[in-house]
Amino acid sequence: MLSLKNLRGPLLLLAVAFLGGCKAVVMNPSGDVAAQQRDLIVVSTVLMLLIIVPVIILTLLFAWRYRQSNTKAEYLPDWDHSTHLELVIWAAPLLIIIALGALTWISTHTLDPYRPLQRVAIGKPVAADVKPLVVEVVALDWKWLFFYPEQGIATVNELAAPVDRPIHFKITASTVMNSFFVPALAGQIYAMPGMETQLHAVINQPGEYKGISANYSGAGFSGMHFKFHGLTAVDFDKWVQTNKSTGGTLSREDYLALEKPSEREPVRRYASVAPGLYDAILNRCVESNRMCMKDMMAVDARGGQGKPGTFNVVSSAQSNRSYVGALCTTTNLTGATPAPVSQPL
Repeated sequence: MLSLKNLRGPLLLLAVAFLGGCKAVVMNPSGDVAAQQRDLIVVSTVLMLLIIVPVIILTLLFAWRYRQSNTKAEYLPDWDHSTHLELVIWAAPLLIIIALGALTWISTHTLDPYRPLQRVAIGKPVAADVKPLVVEVVALDWKWLFFYPEQGIATVNELAAPVDRPIHFKITASTVMNSFFVPALAGQIYAMPGMETQLHAVINQPGEYKGISANYSGAGFSGMHFKFHGLTAVDFDKWVQTNKSTGGTLSREDYLALEKPSEREPVRRYASVAPGLYDAILNRCVESNRMCMKDMMAVDARGGQGKPGTFNVVSSAQSNRSYVGALCTTTNLTGATPAPVSQPL
């Protein structure tokens, strides 16, 4: 019978063979933001190794030099202080911490995902006449939905953008918390229902890249992947036209069907989208009889659902709409605009 000891060599070779097929995308990205994040990782690691490596070497050296069998090692039982050693032991880590702190503070502001890009590559600032490509992202169970408001199209599990053009992602989720992550493009950003997060990024090389969900969200999480295409400006225009010529219409009813949990969905394309659909998803009011969160918060800001708040909402000059969920009564089931409330003299 083969023992584990005899299998160590073959298992090690097998592991090396499998790892040889891995692509270290995070350390070899194709977008400027991801490249800056990679550089931050490398510089921070090197700075920390300036302390870690000498400590490891000295630990091994001391253990060898002062081993029990080495009778030539000098034994000083009463030694307890050295000013030179104290300076080295405390000054070196302190300088490293100062350098890491300054580097982290600067990078935190420079690489803020909410901050519009100042450049698309090293030495190549964003031109004044270039507008970012806006992409609205919705994390569904278990698939990704992308809106292109400027182009008027939408896709499922497929994303594309022109190279060297800033991309402004607006990200939300339909049900549970998720995470939007294209390793070649930029770091991961969380997607949360009822909230909108943002990410500014750019892709600098044409190609096909992998996008994933980086936060566990249930049974279909492992198949929640999509393809991100970095295209030239001409090819991106062709991609948009392909979507418009082959896609269908994404209505609110179609979205409610798409929103239902499903796994490993194929790519879908939509040539047109119902007006205000992304905003309705964000405010959780895709259904026609549901009050939007932003309207609900506006009601709360004017006093809530009590008698004073109801009077304020009805009598407000800014309130030109009523809601079943807000002001319905037993005699007014549709939430029709109520008659003006007379105020006592």
